[in-house]
Amino acid sequence: MTQAQTDSAERIEEEIIRSARSNHQKLPVLEVIFDRFALGLGPVLKAYCAGASAEAELEAFEYMSCGEALDSLSPQSLALVTEVQPWDGSIGLILDPELLFATLEIMLGGRSAAQTYWTPRAYSTIEKRFGQRLCEVALEALTEAFVRLFEVQFEVDRIEGSPQALVLAAPSTPCVKVTMKITLEERGGTLIFLLPQTSFESVRPQLAAPFRGGQLGGDSSWRELLNDSLQDTAVSVDAVLHEPSLQLSDILNWSPGRTIDLGIHVDQEVTVACGELKMFTAAIGRRRNGAVALRINRDFSEEEEPKDVAFD
Repeated sequence: MTQAQTDSAERIEEEIIRSARSNHQKLPVLEVIFDRFALGLGPVLKAYCAGASAEAELEAFEYMSCGEALDSLSPQSLALVTEVQPWDGSIGLILDPELLFATLEIMLGGRSAAQTYWTPRAYSTIEKRFGQRLCEVALEALTEAFVRLFEVQFEVDRIEGSPQALVLAAPSTPCVKVTMKITLEERGGTLIFLLPQTSFESVRPQLAAPFRGGQLGGDSSWRELLNDSLQDTAVSVDAVLHEPSLQLSDILNWSPGRTIDLGIHVDQEVTVACGELKMFTAAIGRRRNGAVALRINRDFSEEEEPKDVAFD
């Protein structure tokens, strides 16, 4: 066989291998789920890291075999095996050292300190616990992204010494590798999900269905976040006892020791307002401990808008 024929045969062989590797069924709905997951993960990590600025970005969504996915991982990363119920499968979470130690620095009060660089070594027990807790927080957000279509739970089963020690499925099993880029206070790293097809075989037809836009069961994460934030917001309200109308000449004649009749009766209702917004009227009274109390009689927020409105 000539050199040209040998080169041609090698190119054909490489093309066959490349075609076999890329011949994986696309999962459009799973891609959308992780896209929604990326949107919700940032606020979740911000709450977990005591208000530190946090952003999550879907960096890559790749189809490959399990063997290829494991070979592409850094051996210094922290690897966790997660059980998926009720699908009776396992997925892998890969936490790189930069993200782990950025989270550690922020959680332990080093938010303003310069970023330190990690020297490859074995992880301590405390570092593994921090890494596991960070992954559990991310998995809770992933559960919320899945729950719009499926009732599923993710539970960390064990921590492996290196990503190459993960045993999720046979090396030739089709796998989805999802890379999330996470930024915490201008530092951070990547969180990688490895999802072998065997872990979601029972729902694969639904995940492989074409996605034509719209919502997956409704996106309420922003509404829940806003509601949780408003619950802890402090506001000041004013109780207006009475607003009498007085003559300017009478006011100018006031002097020290003068008694002013404000016209407030015993059954006078109080108007409670927040800034310029009237909230409700209430009757004033006292509790048994002597504290002044209000009983709401009329809530302005529940009043119906007028139905007959004339426009010029």
